[in-house]
Amino acid sequence: MKTYYVYILASKRNGTLYIGVTSNLMKRIYEHKNKLIDGFTKKYNIDKLVYFEQTKDIKSAITREKQLKKWNRKWKLELIEKTNPNWDDLAEDWIPNQVGNDRQ
Repeated sequence: MKTYYVYILASKRNGTLYIGVTSNLMKRIYEHKNKLIDGFTKKYNIDKLVYFEQTKDIKSAITREKQLKKWNRKWKLELIEKTNPNWDDLAEDWIPNQVGNDRQ
């Protein structure tokens, strides 16, 4: 059975937020980090995974994404800080050879 993810990206702590849904979180984060898709996240340099949820049901994932997008900013920040108080990039170790983040 497939897994679906609702995720929140940030440009920095308390910065610009982006909420999305995907069935392949690692691939999607790779695309955001490497600016492979034109749009909002590329334009505003939003590439830090700060929160995600997973589900087996695509309809509930899409419903949750829409719900989170309607939330006010304060609620979104509280949701992130409940599970990620330091605003760590949860995908930092997932993606090798990130553009602008060459660790040697």
